[in-house]
Amino acid sequence: MKLTAPVTGGPCWAELGTSDPESAQRFYTRLFGWRPKTDPRQEAGGHTVAYRGDAAVAALAPLYRQSQPVAWNVSFAVADADAAARAVASAGGTVLLGPADVFDAGRSAVAADPSGAVFQLWQPGTFPGAGLLNAPGSLGWVELLTRAPQEAVAFYTSVFGWSVGPSPRYPRWGVDGTEFGGMVPMDDKFPHEVPAHWLPYFAVEDVDAAALTTTRAGGSVLMEPTSLADGPRIAVLRDPQGAMFGVYRAGDWD
Repeated sequence: MKLTAPVTGGPCWAELGTSDPESAQRFYTRLFGWRPKTDPRQEAGGHTVAYRGDAAVAALAPLYRQSQPVAWNVSFAVADADAAARAVASAGGTVLLGPADVFDAGRSAVAADPSGAVFQLWQPGTFPGAGLLNAPGSLGWVELLTRAPQEAVAFYTSVFGWSVGPSPRYPRWGVDGTEFGGMVPMDDKFPHEVPAHWLPYFAVEDVDAAALTTTRAGGSVLMEPTSLADGPRIAVLRDPQGAMFGVYRAGDWD
C-alpha cells in the first residue's frame, strides 16, 4: 500500500469492536506501541482512539449490541455517505446502520456486501481518518476474504470504482492507480462457519517479534510468519478477545 493519507474510495480507518476494551487497550499498546485516549463524553459510549505519536491510527470501542461479533472493522472514505449507501443497496449489498452523523467528525454507515462481508463508509467532517498509514503501528493493507469473488468484483467496482489487478489467485484492489488491498477466494480449506470478512493488516518493523508478543500477551497466531513469493512477510494473529488481524513488515507492500 502506497497510501500515506486517506483518499476518497480508499481505506481510511480501522475500528475494533471488543468485549473487553481495557484488556484490548493493554494488548495493542504492548503490540503496536499505541497510546489510547478515551472520549470522556457519555454519548461517545467509551469510544477510544489509539495514537502513534500525535497521529490517530485506529479506534477501539465496546460492543454496542449482543449480536455484534468481536472483530476489526475497516472504513472506506466516501464523499457522500448517503449516496454511497444508496450505491451499496443498488449493487446488491445491505445497509446495516445509518448513515448518521458522528458529532462533527463525519458521517458514517455500516454496510455489508452481497456475501455478508461487513465494512463501513466514512464521509469525513473534522476527522479525515487515520493520520498515519503504511508505517509501523498503523493500517497498511486490507484484504477481503470471500466465497464469491466474481460477485465481489462487480459489487466493489460499482460502489467505489476500484480497479482490480489481473491475478486470479490474489486480485488486488486499487484506487487512483494505487493498490491498497487484495482478495482471497475462500475455498474448502476455510471452515464453513467462517463468514466472508475484511481483514486489516497493520505494519510492524518485525513480523516474527509481533507474533511472539501476541502469544505472550494472551493472543494467538493463526498463520505463522511467512515470506510470500515476491511479496511481503506477513502473519495473521488473534487478540485475547478473538478479533483477527494481520501484520506485515513495513515497506514490503510499497
